[in-house]
Amino acid sequence: MGLIQSMEKQGNFLFKYRGQFPVILFLLVIPFVHSTDYHNINLQNQKFSLYIAITISIIGTLVRFYTIGTTTEGTSGRNTEKQVATVLNSTGIYSMLRHPLYFGNYLIWLGIAISTFNFYFIIIMSLIFWIYYERIIFAEEQFLKKKFGVKFSNWSVNLPAFFPSLLQFKKSKTPFSMISVLRREYSGVLATIIAFTYIEVLRNYFKDKVWEISTLSCQFLIVIIVIVLVLRSLKHYTKILDETGRS
Repeated sequence: MGLIQSMEKQGNFLFKYRGQFPVILFLLVIPFVHSTDYHNINLQNQKFSLYIAITISIIGTLVRFYTIGTTTEGTSGRNTEKQVATVLNSTGIYSMLRHPLYFGNYLIWLGIAISTFNFYFIIIMSLIFWIYYERIIFAEEQFLKKKFGVKFSNWSVNLPAFFPSLLQFKKSKTPFSMISVLRREYSGVLATIIAFTYIEVLRNYFKDKVWEISTLSCQFLIVIIVIVLVLRSLKHYTKILDETGRS
């Protein structure tokens, strides 16, 4: 098997199971948090780092919100069995970079990694993310190239894959829909909150040998869970979040 075919096969496999990527990081982070001496990290520096971490993850979430909210049916989906694309997105955020959802994912996980206060985990997470998603991106672009041909080549030739080129922005042809965001992104938001809570629990345990989270974190987690349950019920048992022409 040639290198291109091998990379594409690996990418399609990882694409199918990309939802399991957080599990890898959840397990990997344990020894890094365990080895971090939190008693020697200034409390003010911890708070500042946590504010930065949360801000970066919020930016990543907003990138995902804008992407999901301005795309049409048949694109930017949560499909796992195979690649799907009925149209080629080329305006809005797709005029600045080719893979905005993965860029948003990286920012979210970068924020989560920063919340460990462990520089080595930030580097390791970034390297694993790149190796993992590089193959997924390769497989996706092979699919798009075969499906859209010259149209894909013309769109992608001068467009960065991952980090946005802000000066190339073109207004999206599809109006932003908050309904799309509410219907499709609640699980991702919940996963992000759970990840931050998980890191906080690990920090507290390895620092003070106590399984606990702050009152604020607990309250926020409960609120998000309630919102998610409401949105999930609306999605599955009503037509309130249904839209025509949206995934």
